[in-house]
Amino acid sequence: MTRTYVITGSASGIGASTAEILKKRGHHVIGVDLHSAEVVADLGTKQGRLDAAQATIDLSSDKIDAVIACAGLAHPKSVTVSVNYFGMVEFLNAINGSLAKSTAPRAVTVSSMASIMPNDKTLVEAMCVLDDELAAVARAQALVDLADGSEQLIYGSTKRAIGRWVRRECIKANWAGAGIPLNAVGPGIVRTPMVADMIATAEARQAIDKMVPMPLHYYLEPENVAHLLIWLASEENTHTTGQTIYIDGGSDAVLRGENIWDLAP
Repeated sequence: MTRTYVITGSASGIGASTAEILKKRGHHVIGVDLHSAEVVADLGTKQGRLDAAQATIDLSSDKIDAVIACAGLAHPKSVTVSVNYFGMVEFLNAINGSLAKSTAPRAVTVSSMASIMPNDKTLVEAMCVLDDELAAVARAQALVDLADGSEQLIYGSTKRAIGRWVRRECIKANWAGAGIPLNAVGPGIVRTPMVADMIATAEARQAIDKMVPMPLHYYLEPENVAHLLIWLASEENTHTTGQTIYIDGGSDAVLRGENIWDLAP
């Protein structure tokens, strides 16, 4: 059966690969991105998110079966907070009502292996506890202004906040109560333009391999992640919800070991 999928970040990387696969399978895809998309919008601003959601609903004739939120930045800058976390949360919330009208609604977003790495607690809580974009952006900018490497915590903090939001929201009436599984995937290193500079040289690859060891099949291609996203957003996924599923070549197992159940929150 043909389904209507909404994909943010559809112009490049994982989002583009996901859109291509779904189109080849005969599904209707509405892409959302800064350019080269059915809906051109900036998810880094509140008005951009609301406009994008409304334009998407209009284009779909209010018939959306799944949302796959891939839009994101890896920059050690405060704007990453606005795009990665608030861009995802506010867009999904704005489109939730339309999504709930589907006979098999699904939602999935892209997190990262960085979600289990060092983060800034104050920044994480400003996002997923306080839901305060101004405070979160200010905290991220403070990390940048320290000029001591603390800005590198911004990306991982956004991904930690996404994982917490997914777990908290997935069981609520507007998600579980509406029959919508809500999940995230956490990729390891994916060969996309966003990470090209990080793996451009042997020295750079050696450094990143220490942070994100991937003993199974090494780096990912975008389509590897796309296939997992598509399954989570498909009718076949009926009960998997609230999860961040790491597609990481074994990084999580290497870094956290066999007994994650005894780890402190």
